[in-house]
Amino acid sequence: MDVEERIITLLEEEEVDYERLTHEPVYTSKQASEVRGVPLNSGVKAMVLQRDRDGLILALVPADHRVDLDAVGKSVEGEVKLASPEEVLEVTGCEIGSVPPFGHKDPLETYLDPGVMDNEIVNFNAGKHDVSVELPARDLPRCVKSSGSSLTIKKIRK
Repeated sequence: MDVEERIITLLEEEEVDYERLTHEPVYTSKQASEVRGVPLNSGVKAMVLQRDRDGLILALVPADHRVDLDAVGKSVEGEVKLASPEEVLEVTGCEIGSVPPFGHKDPLETYLDPGVMDNEIVNFNAGKHDVSVELPARDLPRCVKSSGSSLTIKKIRK
């Protein structure tokens, strides 16, 4: 089962009202908002980070912001940096720019910036550059947890 299939299966199991969108390939948050016809801040940017002490974690911020690596580092009590493209692909099954907030091969410890929840609807790539999912923001934390990931809600955006 690929990432998109895991996402759709989880959404169906959780009875989340969602929409699956196909579109031209996008590689940036700005491109994604334009092709989806939605405000940039409604996108969920999923950034895979490498902890200095061990393993990878996932940081979710509104697409119009950047991840504050210092804030995440304080939360995990260590330094963090962006994971390499190879690490991202190995752990999530996705290329950089297509990583969703849940549905990865291996669930990741996840940090969600509360600003993501300021929107009624959120959207994100579904593990592919040409497929997106839109769902109610209120359902996102439940989907992350249902995917097997631990979830911490904390301000982590610049």
